[in-house]
Amino acid sequence: MRLARLTEEPILAPLEDHPWERAAVFNCAVVERDGVIHLLYRAMDRPYGGYNERFVSRIGYAASIDGLNFWRFNKPVFQGETAQEHWGVEDPRIVYMDGRYWMTYTAFGGRKDGDFKIALASTENFLHWERHGVLLEESNKNGVLFPEKVGDKYLLLHRRAPNVWLASSPDLKDWQDHKPLLQTIPDSWQETRVGSAGPPLKTPEGWLFFYHAADRNNVYRLGLAILDLEDPTKVLFRTEDPIMEPELPWEREGLVPNVVFSCGAIKWNDEYLVYYSGADQAIGVAKLEGF
Repeated sequence: MRLARLTEEPILAPLEDHPWERAAVFNCAVVERDGVIHLLYRAMDRPYGGYNERFVSRIGYAASIDGLNFWRFNKPVFQGETAQEHWGVEDPRIVYMDGRYWMTYTAFGGRKDGDFKIALASTENFLHWERHGVLLEESNKNGVLFPEKVGDKYLLLHRRAPNVWLASSPDLKDWQDHKPLLQTIPDSWQETRVGSAGPPLKTPEGWLFFYHAADRNNVYRLGLAILDLEDPTKVLFRTEDPIMEPELPWEREGLVPNVVFSCGAIKWNDEYLVYYSGADQAIGVAKLEGF
């Protein structure tokens, strides 16, 4: 299995005349409803800096009816408001459940190293949001909801460094039964950390789960796992080799070199499309082959 790029160039790139997204657009969530593909993407107003050089992340919105050509809203649709979001909101993932879109994201306080937590918000129209607060009080990233309950519980993927963990909840508030799901593999392309990409996709074979991994040189690649439908703690399959790695110039050179990173995938016209970012600066799309 591998991901085949649908374009050689990014489908979304920074816009100099939009100050809030002039440095980078990347790490996008994606969801499809009624023939429209909705992207929620992380945008930055300036390159990464130290804690004395403040950059702010916000979330922008774009939509498409063909998966390649996107109309982009001209201002952020979600941005930091609370103390825990002082340096912004990052890396959204989104699912549609119970008549609403539910977005997990990283709330970055920026007050000290490691000041980031998984938070949850919901919307019906991408413009007006209801915040549901921080989900886990620990420093944590890569929060991803399953798109439906499994049994009678909501499920959340998250990262207790350096591995992917799975937790359950009866109400999207109290998260319990934390269990390790995917672990790093020594002397490999997934040696130093692994993290969830987008929400798992339900297929007859199991939950199709894309994830990212980094090696000792901080090169980020993408992998794929299949989780059992009834018990997602059971990993039925995990790719030995990456399904995508940085190859194109804009994936190898940017704010963070040598990175391909995804926060979402969809099923579209009997194909699985993965939306990904290159070098933490622009967004591309690829389709899964061999599944």
